[in-house]
Amino acid sequence: MHSVNICDLAILLIEPSNTQLKVILQHLRSEGIANIEGVSSAEAAWLSLQNHRPDLVISSLYLPDMTATELLEKIKHDDSLHDIPFMLISSESDFHILDAIRQAGVVAILPKPFAHQDLKNALRSTIEFIDPQEINLKHYDIENIRVLVVDDSNLARKHICRVLNNMGIQLITQAVDGKQGAEIFAENQDAFDLIVTDYNMPIMDGQAMIQYIRKEIGNTFIPILMVTSEDNETRLSNVYKSGVSGICDKPFNPETVKEMLFRVLEAD
Repeated sequence: MHSVNICDLAILLIEPSNTQLKVILQHLRSEGIANIEGVSSAEAAWLSLQNHRPDLVISSLYLPDMTATELLEKIKHDDSLHDIPFMLISSESDFHILDAIRQAGVVAILPKPFAHQDLKNALRSTIEFIDPQEINLKHYDIENIRVLVVDDSNLARKHICRVLNNMGIQLITQAVDGKQGAEIFAENQDAFDLIVTDYNMPIMDGQAMIQYIRKEIGNTFIPILMVTSEDNETRLSNVYKSGVSGICDKPFNPETVKEMLFRVLEAD
């Protein structure tokens, strides 16, 4: 049971359009959220963040002075602000533009306009970040689970590690690409209970790393979760054929990850 409710959230809302600002405010207030500060630019948001720490930042993608991606990266590189959940609301559909902010670690990306239930689900994901609940497993002591996280984005690795830490998983080794991940795993297969990997990486991508582990090394039992923003069905189908245990979308939703961990770690 969470000690924080949706209605308790303090939100910084960044939206240049006054009309859109009113629409989003209406949705948030219908969930009982009263502590909302609305600003229209990244500069105003940054000034607000220096004086008051919100529980959640919600932003449009295109701001007058910078993009939400640039603002999020600035927040993530600030030691006092890096762990504030960030949600994007945007009509942008270009994969490459959205992928940049996915890699930086948003809790959710909502379309514009969005369905109210989608917003509610995203707010629940925020609660998981603010008030995390440890995962309870029958066959494992959660604090003893050893995980290899493989991602070429430093921000993405930090985000994934934080989600896993919030679930009680502390023994995490990091690799910066598939080649390094494959080498680390090959050196000591018994050192890991789970691999979490990105798909698109230089030198060796996630699919090639999985194929190496499954076929070259011959390890068919280590659970491997892929975390990716890839939406090409053919490519994802090939990933499944390579031997992945499950695929999670970016943003890395805590509830979805918990469900997948139960499935791959508690399988009889």
